Amino acid sequence: MRGFSKAIITGNITRDPELRTTPSGSSVCSFSVAVNRVYKDASGEQKEDVSFIDCSAWGKLGEMISQYAKKGSGVLVSGRLSQRSFEGKDGSKRSRTEIVVEDFNFTGSAPSRDGGSSSYNAGAGDDNASDIPDDIPEEIDLSEVPF
Repeated sequence: MRGFSKAIITGNITRDPELRTTPSGSSVCSFSVAVNRVYKDASGEQKEDVSFIDCSAWGKLGEMISQYAKKGSGVLVSGRLSQRSFEGKDGSKRSRTEIVVEDFNFTGSAPSRDGGSSSYNAGAGDDNASDIPDDIPEEIDLSEVPF
C-alpha cells in the first residue's frame, strides 16, 4: 500500500525567505511559517500556542516566493511532509520535518501588485508560466472556511 502525505497550513512568514542554488543548479527557497492556535485550558482561560513550521519550495515556485514574499506575509501553504536525518555539529543525530511546498497562496497581507491575494501552484503549467497572473483572485476570507 502506498502512503499519503499532505499538509495545509496558514500563518505568517517569520523571516524573509532565503533562496539558494544547489550544486546541480536547482533553486530552493527556505522559509518558516508561524501558525497560531487559540484554545481554552482546563480552567477555561484562553491560551495561545504558536508552532513554527519549516517550508521549502523548489524551482520556479521557490524563485517566486523569494521574490514576492517577505517577513510577516500572510500565506496559505500546502505540500507534502518530508523528514530528513543528519548529524549535528556536536555529533548527535538530529532530524527535521518540513513541508515541501506544492501550492502557495498569499492571504490578507500579501505584497502583490494590486493589493489583493495571489497564488501559485507548482504543478499548474510549465516552466514558462508567468510570475504573477494579471487576474489575481479576490482575497480569501478564512472565517468562511467551514473547518
